[in-house]
Amino acid sequence: MAGQVWAVDSLGGYFYSKNLSRRLRDALQPMCKFRQFCDAKDASMQGKKKGDTFTYDIVNDVATQGSTLVETNTMPTTQFTITQGTVSITEAGNSVPYSGKLEDLGQFSTPDAVEKALRNDAKKAFDTLAAAQFALTPLRVAQTTSTDTTAVTLTTNGTVTKTTSVAFNKDFHKSIIDLMKERNIPAYTGDDYYALSWPSTYRKIKNDLESVHQYTTEGFRMIATGEIGRYENCRFTEQTNVAKAGTTYTDWIYFFGEDTVAEAIAVPEEIRAKIPTDYGRSKGVAWYYLGGFGLVHTVAANARIIKWESAA
Repeated sequence: MAGQVWAVDSLGGYFYSKNLSRRLRDALQPMCKFRQFCDAKDASMQGKKKGDTFTYDIVNDVATQGSTLVETNTMPTTQFTITQGTVSITEAGNSVPYSGKLEDLGQFSTPDAVEKALRNDAKKAFDTLAAAQFALTPLRVAQTTSTDTTAVTLTTNGTVTKTTSVAFNKDFHKSIIDLMKERNIPAYTGDDYYALSWPSTYRKIKNDLESVHQYTTEGFRMIATGEIGRYENCRFTEQTNVAKAGTTYTDWIYFFGEDTVAEAIAVPEEIRAKIPTDYGRSKGVAWYYLGGFGLVHTVAANARIIKWESAA
């Protein structure tokens, strides 16, 4: 039986050592970073017995913008279109089996230790699923030329064409935020957008901002998990759950406003215990989830996410 056993120290025997501290220390993993920026409010209506596809409505801008009125003329009329997006509902999970002997002889609770390990695993799994949808955004930016450390070039077909040759800096950041504002991408919270990437990818801009007031308190607002600071109407968030794509120069940063990825939840994540078999000698614990993630705005004109990266 693969899993946790008493006979191998590193797989369970260490749970009862003569010199073992009576305090159990587990290797904690970071909380979800990508998933916290997904919208699950409407998706929670999916429920059971309703098929494997969740459909949601997307309301687009009105066809004709309003303007001034002439007193004797009738009020102008317009309309807007409604499109639909879908999220595929799939199963996700992982399990750790363990022997009855390990549970009976171990000083610490085997199910508790297994649950902690599985919770950490689930956090990384959810971020990976959410990040895969962030990566489908059609909007990409990169350094315009190797000698210009200010300008960025935008592509709208999901493929970056420029090669970034220097580390991300505060001038690139300003250009991207200006671009987002001029595309009328709505802010995520208040007047602020969010950026999400690895700590090392932010290193240059963090150094740049050491001489700048990095965070401005403007009343009580949501502070996201992993948030490290605010600059030019953007809040920076660090994550380490999703792998890097390249070097510090070519690695990704996601910039986004409101309405990024929808999460459809049929069965929220939960810890499940295996029904013991082999006369109680074979046990196990698993995490289980039934749901899915989907990019909300797939059309470039309405896209909410911009990905900084490099063609090489």
